[in-house]
Amino acid sequence: MSFVNFDKKEINFKVVYYGPPMGGKTSNLAYLHDVMPAEVRGDLTMLSTQQDRTLYFDFLPLQSTVIKGFISRFQLYTVPGQPIYDRTRRIVLTGADGIVFVADSQWSQMTSNADSLENLKANLVSHGRSFDTTPLVFQLNKRDLPDIAPAPYMEFLLNRGATKADCVEATAVKGNGVAETLNRICKMVLAQFIEEHNMKVSVVRRAESA
Repeated sequence: MSFVNFDKKEINFKVVYYGPPMGGKTSNLAYLHDVMPAEVRGDLTMLSTQQDRTLYFDFLPLQSTVIKGFISRFQLYTVPGQPIYDRTRRIVLTGADGIVFVADSQWSQMTSNADSLENLKANLVSHGRSFDTTPLVFQLNKRDLPDIAPAPYMEFLLNRGATKADCVEATAVKGNGVAETLNRICKMVLAQFIEEHNMKVSVVRRAESA
């Protein structure tokens, strides 16, 4: 979960890009790293295997000053999509404040999307988290390909029960929808933090007054 460093006036948030293998998770982070100014981004770490382009994670800290008096630092991770790396996905998901589920829009990948989503739900439960209330953006990727499912159908298929979810169409390799996806998940994460922080502050004040 988010970490507040009062000495440095920093709030650290973690966003994880999840989804089936070769769905476009790494393409999202690679594009963001290429287009963002050097002063707001860190180094991009990428590890690859023959089965998937990401073995462990891509790390990209971004900064925002939305919360007055604090620097909001976003750390972006991807997880490997191959089923054999489930333990790694579970580890990377630890402490995530928000999730981007990158779905492959091709009809041939609908089962893979569904399997990956069920895996996400199971791993959230293993961390004591709820899929229903975790900030989540479904990115419908590869919309430039010919044999793709309609966006409303994919949203119906994927977005069942998530009360804090949004949906964005994208073509990550071209950068289409990538920034919009990031903006939406960051806003959702910040909104939830502010809501939870205000609740905690009110509880502390009542305790002090008592």
